[in-house]
Amino acid sequence: MHNSKNSYIHTSAKIYGSTTIGENCTVMENVILGYPQQDILLQVTSQGKQIEDFEFHGCDIGSGSFIRAGTTIFSNVRTGSRFRTGHNAMIREKTVFGDDVLVGTNVIIDGNVSIGNNVSIQGNVYIPTHVTIEDNVFIGPCAVLANDKYPVRGEYHPIGPVIRKGASIGANSTLVPGIEIGEGAMVAAGALVTKDVPAWKLALGCPAKITDLPERLQSLNKI
Repeated sequence: MHNSKNSYIHTSAKIYGSTTIGENCTVMENVILGYPQQDILLQVTSQGKQIEDFEFHGCDIGSGSFIRAGTTIFSNVRTGSRFRTGHNAMIREKTVFGDDVLVGTNVIIDGNVSIGNNVSIQGNVYIPTHVTIEDNVFIGPCAVLANDKYPVRGEYHPIGPVIRKGASIGANSTLVPGIEIGEGAMVAAGALVTKDVPAWKLALGCPAKITDLPERLQSLNKI
């Protein structure tokens, strides 16, 4: 593990693998960084080793980041600068973040996810594998994204939603697999989105209907 100058790491934090932590970071109580993904964990256990004694790539935390208590970040995760989490967030392997991203309390990101710059993900959001989130996106609390059209009823080819830059996803909304939320579009709170939302349009209702976005809302999020 390598950590640069002026970083605070609580004594209860667990750091695995070749994890790197940038300058001026804060890592709070019971945080786990670089936890081995499934294939690495199987290698560790099959060889009868302890995780601490096994060499593998951990995670990379950008400078100026603040990781709050109880957060778990798996191996092969890379964050940009000024990354922040709430409490008890879980971020799985092969997730890549840009700069200035917030991952709120109890958020689950299930891995193989790409997230851009200036993104705000509020508490209790669920993000499955194979999702793309571009810059300046806001995702409200308790929103759920899905990546499997027919769970446990057929062959599984995960395709999560794509959320284009500047889009806003309202609280308690649900996005079904494979849809695209266009640039600057908004999804209203509680909406069930079953089809693409064009750029700068509004989706509301259950199932959601597409309507015009009021002119006063036709600007990128200021995150």
